[in-house]
Amino acid sequence: MRIPAPLLSLALAACLGNSSAPQLSGSGAPILFVGNSHTYVNDLPGILQALADSAGGETIATMTIANANYALIDHWHDGVARTEIEKRSWRFVVMQQGWTPAGVCQDTLRLATQRFSESIRRAGGTPAVLEVWAPASRPGQFPGTIESYRLAAQDVSGLLFPAAEAWLEVQNRKPAYPLYGDDIHANEAGSYLAALVMYARIFNRSPVGLPAVLRTRSGVTITLSAEVALVLQQVAADIALTATPATVPSATPVITSRC
Repeated sequence: MRIPAPLLSLALAACLGNSSAPQLSGSGAPILFVGNSHTYVNDLPGILQALADSAGGETIATMTIANANYALIDHWHDGVARTEIEKRSWRFVVMQQGWTPAGVCQDTLRLATQRFSESIRRAGGTPAVLEVWAPASRPGQFPGTIESYRLAAQDVSGLLFPAAEAWLEVQNRKPAYPLYGDDIHANEAGSYLAALVMYARIFNRSPVGLPAVLRTRSGVTITLSAEVALVLQQVAADIALTATPATVPSATPVITSRC
């Protein structure tokens, strides 16, 4: 049976994401990513690293600890990320889980972020939170998820990467631009957008003008048209470099069994 290419890509990424021996890739300011498939699908850390490399100046080194279907509290309990945090002084430790509405998932996100933050600060690093987009089938969950990640970052005076807000802005400006690879994961454009937001916040610099074609150290190639890349870069700059939070519609209550 032939496996469709998108599913094969996810399967291969899952194998990489579940590696038991995380390695630091590259040289420069070290950034640790702690999350799940939202981080390892399309090699989001690698895209950020490639963007930094292409811009010249300061470079970054990355390490990823990401497991399929993991919430941040799962990482806290298994101890792998805590061990890596204690090994070196990270510039940033970027934390994420899935879409996170108010309720128990928001509560555990905030709790885990606070616990990790204590270890990160002791190691001389800065905690950061990647605000994940809601599923394509649940657009009403963007507001609650955005609020959950904002609160988690606020709790620890950490750096917030407002990727979900950039996601909404792209959908507002260019509804025909697809950002999803499936119901919950980003396609190349979606991961590129998230990396642009992170680049802008980390370096406090506009990503406009960065390459539309990138290859990560793990071998993932991102290929976008110049037109699409420019729109994503402009949105990332507008969202990530402004002090004014994006305006989002009211949240829709939801009951979920998994964060």
